[in-house]
Amino acid sequence: MQTRSTVKLGVIGLGERGSGLLQCLLAMDDVEVTAVCELYEDRLQTGLDIMKQAGRPNGEGYSDYRQLLARGDIQGVIIASTWNTHAEIAIAAMKAGKYAGMEVGGAASLEECWELVRTSEQTGVPCMLLENCCYGREELAVLHMVKKGLLGELVHCQCGYEHDLRSEVALGERNRHNRYRNYLHRNGELYPIHGLGPVSKMLDVNRGNRLMTLTSMSSKACGIREWAADRFGENDPLAKTKFAQGDIVTTMIKCAGGETVQMIHDTTLPRPYSRAGRVQGTKGLWMEDNNSIHIEGRSPEHQWEPFDTYRDQYEHPIWKRFLKEGVQGGHGGMDYLVLRAFIESIRNRADTPIDVYDTAVWMAITVLSENSIALGSAPVAIPDFTKGKWIGRSPGPAGRYRLDRVDESV
Repeated sequence: MQTRSTVKLGVIGLGERGSGLLQCLLAMDDVEVTAVCELYEDRLQTGLDIMKQAGRPNGEGYSDYRQLLARGDIQGVIIASTWNTHAEIAIAAMKAGKYAGMEVGGAASLEECWELVRTSEQTGVPCMLLENCCYGREELAVLHMVKKGLLGELVHCQCGYEHDLRSEVALGERNRHNRYRNYLHRNGELYPIHGLGPVSKMLDVNRGNRLMTLTSMSSKACGIREWAADRFGENDPLAKTKFAQGDIVTTMIKCAGGETVQMIHDTTLPRPYSRAGRVQGTKGLWMEDNNSIHIEGRSPEHQWEPFDTYRDQYEHPIWKRFLKEGVQGGHGGMDYLVLRAFIESIRNRADTPIDVYDTAVWMAITVLSENSIALGSAPVAIPDFTKGKWIGRSPGPAGRYRLDRVDESV
């Protein structure tokens, strides 16, 4: 039996998310984390302690990511720093010949998205947005159904990020969490990718289809102020802080194929968690919030059916194998799967299943939605980062973790 080669990685950013990904990586016997990087000394020490506790005491720690990227023994980096540094570090990583795996977050400018694309094309080094929800069990089962034609021709999708983050955002300054400053100064679809990533793969975005235009609208912002007043009193500075980010941001996207996508950003009002999934075609639809599905000619007329039965029947091959081998990793296993997709791409010296064009257009939605809102919800064009190649692009690299097709053989 052939032994798999070890993939050597660095981790940049050791906040809560970075530390969690580091622990997930250290549990993999074919991965070696040789170095970590963090600006804050206490977080850097925590990362080194995590490595030591995992039996990996020889990792090096850096406060400057450029020193980490200069190492010759690192093949790829996991970038889990603050949102506004993701692209900068990924660009530097690709120029240093390292695969760039970025945690999710929206872009602040279109130029950084274009620079990601240009750098990847010029260096030949892949850049992958580590969108774990693309590997969610439900999302992959629905992807499988879509590719099998169960829902017919797709017409409309809905998605979003609906998560009560009032305490996380409000206390961001004291907890060193960058969401606070984004919500304080920006107003748009700040976190588009958890919903848009899986939907884009169902709609063949960047491989036969593309996102064309968007229109965004924002509500007023009062959720965090009221939350702070209830807990700390009306005279507390947080209760008087004016946040730019509206409590509800709604974005509509039109695709080249004629499909529409509705996105919701809802993180500063009381609510249960949801990614607001809905995938609707000429033969039926799936909805996340009531865990249900309706298929014409198969479901009782005008009635929902439980999704679980369909999920079992259309379990994606990725999850069939994952369930058999044993689910592990954070967020119900999604973290493990997206990291494995990145690692296997490095090992095979292949492009990543979420490529630089996906990364650029998903990140760009944030700044484009800001522009639309600032212009009174005017329509805004979404750049074609493939420069026309989306029309006839060949399928992505074959492999267990591919997302453009469902490969039953892996």
